[in-house]
Amino acid sequence: MRAAPAPGEHPLLPVVGGEERVPLVTGGEARYAGLDVAASAPALVWVAEHVERVLPLYASVHRGAGYASQVSTAVLEGSRDVVAGFVGARRDDVVVWTRNTTDALAVLAGCVPDGGSVLVLDLEHHANLLPWRTQGHRGVTQRVVAAASTLEGTVEALERALAAAPTSLLAVTGASNVTGEELPLARLAALAHHYGARLAVDAAQLAPHRALDLARDGVDWVALSGHKLYAPFGAGALVGRRDWLDAGTPHLAGGGAVEEVGADDVRWATAPARHEGGTPNVLGAAALAAACEALSALDDGALEAHEQALRARLLDGLAQVPGVRVVRALEDVPSSIGVVTFTVDGVDPGLVAAYLSAEHGVGVRDGRFCAHPLLARLGLPGGAVRASVGVGTRAEDVDRLVAALKSLVADGPAWTYEVVEGRHAPVDDPRPWPEWGDPSARAAAARPCGG
Repeated sequence: MRAAPAPGEHPLLPVVGGEERVPLVTGGEARYAGLDVAASAPALVWVAEHVERVLPLYASVHRGAGYASQVSTAVLEGSRDVVAGFVGARRDDVVVWTRNTTDALAVLAGCVPDGGSVLVLDLEHHANLLPWRTQGHRGVTQRVVAAASTLEGTVEALERALAAAPTSLLAVTGASNVTGEELPLARLAALAHHYGARLAVDAAQLAPHRALDLARDGVDWVALSGHKLYAPFGAGALVGRRDWLDAGTPHLAGGGAVEEVGADDVRWATAPARHEGGTPNVLGAAALAAACEALSALDDGALEAHEQALRARLLDGLAQVPGVRVVRALEDVPSSIGVVTFTVDGVDPGLVAAYLSAEHGVGVRDGRFCAHPLLARLGLPGGAVRASVGVGTRAEDVDRLVAALKSLVADGPAWTYEVVEGRHAPVDDPRPWPEWGDPSARAAAARPCGG
């Protein structure tokens, strides 16, 4: 009898483009090793097939008498139930459709009671640092707590801040988009509630890797993105307690968000409609729900085992490359998702990423990952390199990354690179590009998040 493959040896679920081959500047081609899942995950094959099933009956939702409209309405509203179940929502929680996690947290920011105070850590993604700052006209203030070098020290710092002043909301990441380190959500929820605050979780990174359970852990709201959950069709969600969402500032004023409009007055709907003005992204919602169903159908522990095997393989490999340093923020975190950030001594992170792509067909992320305060605190103002794994990753992808880094350190790049519009690029790049995706045709691109 043939032994079952070890976790991580093969993809856990099939993804669109999983066998796609890309050209190399040195000649030939290689199967694309997409190790940038933390930025945007490829669509699951199941998700893409579900979108194809929905498309023929796609129509505008709510109040439409036509057959397609009624089917699309059922798809949209049924998808809410699926997402609610995926995050373990309470029976009276509400699911608000958004564009992504940033949009979801912006919805919640507009619902923090006037004069409220929001507490965040300095290790957050900008999506959980900036929305609260936009509410100053309502007297909402933000307080930033510097994380300690340990998880225990960081929790103690949060408790001191909660005890020092009244706080409406503690908003934290579920897992760092830079280091992959997880925070203890149930513990933080209990801490926030003890001091009269509520807890919101940026689960953009956590949701694709770990099961969420709002009811069990006492989390009040969770925000997530479809494009990180293998459903890159432009939808996200804010899920959680209804009271603030029913009373908060409507996120997008317009049709569908109201009960009644007069010449000089308006009666706003309650959530979720209150924050979903305009025609919703039906296909995005359907895709997000399909992804949630596919991940939920995996055997218990399969996702974590797959990911942890790949993470351990990556860390072991990086430890064998001279001059490579793995970045950590919290020394004593017991669990991390499949995100690993590192630096290579003497080599600019942008050059590392360009080299991996152009010469080895490996996609990673470089820069400051929309987490400028954290990178500054870690002493990396010039950024770093991030590799991230997911359900479509296989051991071969990790091995190719490690082998490429060993070659880079030993021999340097085989090609010449220059900085173009702020990014490293191969000089006289010979690779063919599809007409609909030629980088030379794009407008000058500022580096997102300033790098």
